[in-house]
This record gives sequence, C-alpha cells and structure tokens, in this order.
Amino acid sequence: MWEKLISWLALHLRSRYVRALEQDVERLRTENRALVNSLLGTAGFPPLSMDEDARRGGVAMTAVRRRTWTQIAREREIAAGKAAGEK
Repeated sequence: MWEKLISWLALHLRSRYVRALEQDVERLRTENRALVNSLLGTAGFPPLSMDEDARRGGVAMTAVRRRTWTQIAREREIAAGKAAGEK
C-alpha cells in the first residue's frame, strides 16, 4: 500500500519538465534499439528483444568479437576454394 502511495506521489509531484525528459529518453532508447536491431540484421545476427534488455539490467548489447579484415579475407578464400572444389 505504501509503495502505491509513494509511486503515486512521485508521479504527481514531479515537474512536467522531468516527465518530458523521461519520455524523451524512453523514445530515444526505443529508436536506438530499432537502429541496433537493423544493424544486427544486416550483419546476420538475431535482433535484441525487450526481454533480453530487461533480463540483462539495461545493457544495450553483448560484446561481439570483431574479426579483422585478414580473417574475413581468409574465410572468403576458403569458401571460394570449397565452391571451386565442388564444381
């Protein structure tokens, strides 16, 4: 009961400016999540969901091991060699 009363008071005693800032932050987080999911989709990774964000405590993305250009070139060369060997 006290929690409801405190949350109600906090909501109604806050200034309009603070509420507007909080709404803007939420909008920007949603927009950023959409952009990150778009980039992840382009890179071939599954998109982040809202549940994952809540479970990890607000962390936007997990650490991804980045490959160097030489590793990417080597992988492409191996794939091209396999494709040529299958013909």
